[in-house]
Amino acid sequence: MSETRGWLDWDDARAREWIAVPGADDDKYRRGVLGVRTGSDEYPGAAVLGVEAALRTGVGMVRYLGPRRPSELVLHRSPEAVTAAGQVQAWLLGSGQDAAARDRVTEAALLGALAEGLPTVCDAGALDLVGRATGPVVITPHYRELARLLTGLRSPQGESVAGSEVAAAPGEWAVRAATGLGVTVLLKGSVTWIAAPDGTRLTVSKAPSWLATAGSGDVLGGILGALLATHSRTIQTDVSAPARLAATAALVHARAAARASNGGPITALDIASAVPATIADLLAPR
Repeated sequence: MSETRGWLDWDDARAREWIAVPGADDDKYRRGVLGVRTGSDEYPGAAVLGVEAALRTGVGMVRYLGPRRPSELVLHRSPEAVTAAGQVQAWLLGSGQDAAARDRVTEAALLGALAEGLPTVCDAGALDLVGRATGPVVITPHYRELARLLTGLRSPQGESVAGSEVAAAPGEWAVRAATGLGVTVLLKGSVTWIAAPDGTRLTVSKAPSWLATAGSGDVLGGILGALLATHSRTIQTDVSAPARLAATAALVHARAAARASNGGPITALDIASAVPATIADLLAPR
């Protein structure tokens, strides 16, 4: 497609460079700690999927801080998750939450995380708060979510943006969002478009169509959150790092889906379960 001119299609060789392999002296803290504020009583599964995906991506620890019901389900599925507050190197926020139904306690918790200045993934119910962030942010919207977020940026009059417009020219709108919002944009779709304020333009293609399944985006958020946590120091000195990590997360996500599917239908948990073998294959000597 002509829109891909000027965009770099991310591949396995490039992604391999952004997978952190622990050294002999690394402990769980040095490997990165991801803080997670996701899920809700209405959508508790998003918390389960994001935490599991993050743990399977290779982060040293996940601190899940959320409502009681999602917390119980997270611990049931992933007893290695920690539900006590403490130091983290990155945040994953908003998956499985609805901004319109957000209570004051949840909003205060999200804003508190955004105020820490740490690398952060903002998804779903945290997208409307990106303007309050003090550190590097990667947003992970689909077409309709990006359209809602861009309404007001298109013109001084606040002319609305339709999801169909974003779907028709996803790369263009990803760039507009990155420039207008000052964040890295990972726009989900059959082709994933990643645009950053510094001009980085990346795509990830060849994802299986079976990837379009409930909870898949929550898994992607967990993968990306883990990568941000394991590269938090690099992000401090390399402005292009969030975009490259976002592309790596999208590629791992797509490859894991293909591995889990083998040509057939899959669930989001299938994708998360296939992440370790996918990363091992990426890291295997060529």
